[in-house]
Amino acid sequence: MAAISGHCTFRSHQFPLSFTVPVASSSSFYGEALRSSSISLASPPSVHRSLISSKGGMKDFLHISDFDKATIMKILDRAAEVKAQLKSGDRSFAPFKGKTMAMIFAKPSMRTRVSFETGFFLLGGHAIYLGPDDIQMGKREETRDVARVLSRYNDIIMARVFGHQDILDLAKFSSVPVINGLTDYNHPCQIMADALTIIEHIGQLEGTKVVYVGDGNNIVHSWLLLASVVPFHFVCACPKGFEPDKETVEKAQKAGISKIEITNDPKEAVKGADVVYSDVWASMGQKEEAAHRRQVFQGFQVDEALMKIAGRKAYFMHCLPAERGVEVTDGVIEAPNSIVFPQAENRMHAQNAIMLHALGL
Repeated sequence: MAAISGHCTFRSHQFPLSFTVPVASSSSFYGEALRSSSISLASPPSVHRSLISSKGGMKDFLHISDFDKATIMKILDRAAEVKAQLKSGDRSFAPFKGKTMAMIFAKPSMRTRVSFETGFFLLGGHAIYLGPDDIQMGKREETRDVARVLSRYNDIIMARVFGHQDILDLAKFSSVPVINGLTDYNHPCQIMADALTIIEHIGQLEGTKVVYVGDGNNIVHSWLLLASVVPFHFVCACPKGFEPDKETVEKAQKAGISKIEITNDPKEAVKGADVVYSDVWASMGQKEEAAHRRQVFQGFQVDEALMKIAGRKAYFMHCLPAERGVEVTDGVIEAPNSIVFPQAENRMHAQNAIMLHALGL
């Protein structure tokens, strides 16, 4: 495993002053796979926390497991509070007034763009969209240079990228908070919205049984990282060869917080589930594998028969967009116990709370 070393740069967001102190070398908990598109994790939590604390009390939001349970629950409580205020029609709460956010999109997305841009605007701020051709980060300009430049124009940066190393580099070289809008490795904002939705519909996250059926992808990794912080029962049912990253599974299991199961039997997995969760079988960048995956994933479609096995109390969730008739039937996604659209709405509310926390507001 590679060793990491470097410097923390202490910066004032108000005054152009900076100084650096060395950061001790530490073995990378996540290994060389960080640089691949299939496995990408952060530095050990202790090292990462030393980096985020250097931003004058402001914090990056890169992985849910960078924070303890109390902090995660505090963010979710804040999300519910701010959501209630917005739903009431009260627009007096404007903590982002006078602030700007740069939104980097290497991967396009409807929900991520609209939820971040609308949420930041509703709380008084202004968001700037930077699409795939606007920056070409890592091609036309190095990520470290993009981070330094955008930090001087904006109060916060959100990025939706492919390689996980890109979000880590942005955070490393940015002097303002960086929010992970999605990488090939994880999708923490989505899972925070999911947690908020579960709390709204079930009453609590702790002690629930969440069963994911499908590909062991970035959504699964984020659920596993949440399970290493907040106690609940998480099951991933996926075809052989499509399991989530082994190191991430081990991290969640070794945390000893939640019950973690990885299985190849979806029918057995969903028994007694509070939530049955699905996602597309071929994510962006994997579309050339779509035909092959449809064959391999036979038996992993969430249909009415599978939901019947789960039980009448089970809710259905999907991070969207969904390929109706592929990983989920139209009947399931439109059923009364489907909460995919409240779940989609909660992206905005969860992210508002995440940004408030990141900015120390």
